[in-house]
Amino acid sequence: MNTINRRQLLRHAAWAATATQLPRWAWAQQAMRHDPFGLGVASGEPLPDGVVLWTRLLPDNPADAGAPWAGPVTVRWELADDAQFRHIVRQGTATALPELAHSVHVEVQGLQPGRWYHYRFMLGDAVSAVGRTRTSPGSDALEPRLRVIYASCQRWEHGYYAAWRHARAEQPDLVLFLGDYIYEYASPKDHTGLARVQPLRLPRNLADYRERYALHKSDPDLQAAHACAPWVVTWDDHEVQNDYTGSRGRDDEAHWLPLRTAAWQAYYEHMPLRASALTSPGFQSLQLYRRLAWGRLARLHVLDARQYRDWQACRAPGSGSAGAVRPDACAELADPRRSFLGRRQEEWLQAGLAQDARERNTRWSVLAQQTLLSPRHYPSGLQSADSWDGYPAARERLLQALAQQPPRNTVVLGGDIHQNYVCNVMSAPEAGATPRILASEFCGTSITSRAGTTQAKVDAVRALNPHVLLARCEERGYGLCDITPGEWTTTLRALRDPLDVNSDAYTLARFVVEDGRPGPQAA
Repeated sequence: MNTINRRQLLRHAAWAATATQLPRWAWAQQAMRHDPFGLGVASGEPLPDGVVLWTRLLPDNPADAGAPWAGPVTVRWELADDAQFRHIVRQGTATALPELAHSVHVEVQGLQPGRWYHYRFMLGDAVSAVGRTRTSPGSDALEPRLRVIYASCQRWEHGYYAAWRHARAEQPDLVLFLGDYIYEYASPKDHTGLARVQPLRLPRNLADYRERYALHKSDPDLQAAHACAPWVVTWDDHEVQNDYTGSRGRDDEAHWLPLRTAAWQAYYEHMPLRASALTSPGFQSLQLYRRLAWGRLARLHVLDARQYRDWQACRAPGSGSAGAVRPDACAELADPRRSFLGRRQEEWLQAGLAQDARERNTRWSVLAQQTLLSPRHYPSGLQSADSWDGYPAARERLLQALAQQPPRNTVVLGGDIHQNYVCNVMSAPEAGATPRILASEFCGTSITSRAGTTQAKVDAVRALNPHVLLARCEERGYGLCDITPGEWTTTLRALRDPLDVNSDAYTLARFVVEDGRPGPQAA
């Protein structure tokens, strides 16, 4: 970051996202000796009139910092109605800045609502893989169907990404990724039971995080999933450090803040995000909580449960994880001032849900967030400190908002726990009042990451929590949501063997939520 200051970098990133007619480097027309598009292509953030197109250019030798890779590189892009690019709708050039790892975020505008398109990038004589993307419907449209994949947690060593191959075959309209896109850990010394290993160290700087994303994005099944439909992404902890909160990690402040800044920059560089996500100089923050509408059928409230949350209750400074606490031995747990989302995001979410409730125009209000919202009471009496269970007052505020001004239908999607949970989201306990179902919750298992528990223990948890309709820890996979005006169907898809790159997939369970009737019903 010596060649450009942080504030200039934000301006350049915003400019590069919208530029369409820029001078081209002469060398960019020459023959390429390698594939500069080795990390694939992606799209995201669909609007009725536009979408973000992403790629990152790679040099032939990653260690080569010389010209022309030392400076900006101009890449060409095309967007067409057809995969053969006979009818090109939009085209232009974009600048890949070395300060942003030569990533490209093209914000295409002027498109038709509710339409599929194909796109590709070109550099010299090199042409990227063809991606498929789409715009969202117009604001007044009530689409007959929306198909969504939701997924999270894809630790490299714990499995191959066969789940993404099956997810792509579902032909989704949209993919929601709910956190832990990368894992910061080095491969363990004991390789027993691992699908694969990698040589990277625990990240210490921006270059290390960039290498980590390049590793994950080198997987062909993940690349194909990115290319099949637009993605909407949010993060959790492993994009930076296990169980961190926005202002604190296990390192002292002098080491922590530069590490977090590097991780957040690398995240932006590798995700199909708009330049508007860059809200402060130097990647001191990213604007990841946002709303996206799918016409009148659904409105997504995408949350950020890492950047603004308070430090976990009764967690010692410098500890490597938040762990669990006993409520009777941790008075801090019940402190009403503590927030999981940060007060500003809490108010933003409550205002959006209240708008859904007032207008009744949105059929399905969706909370796309990181983890399990519903409580889990354990036989041991312990309570998780790093999930919504660790912030009970914040959860109660959200439940009260849903109870006081309920949207027509609310569905909560989550990840993080590497287990499949299906729950009735119940109203907060009140004296003399019978709890009622406010919403439906589907918390998904991981793409590959292991659960770290046993089904017997999970069964014991379910027995103590009557609002939990399904709890499974042994499967890896993803969730598939088929959404219509009349009902929401969630199908839990699982791999036969995550250690097999060619693994088959099967349906673990299916649940339906009917319009106007909160709570999942087994199908």
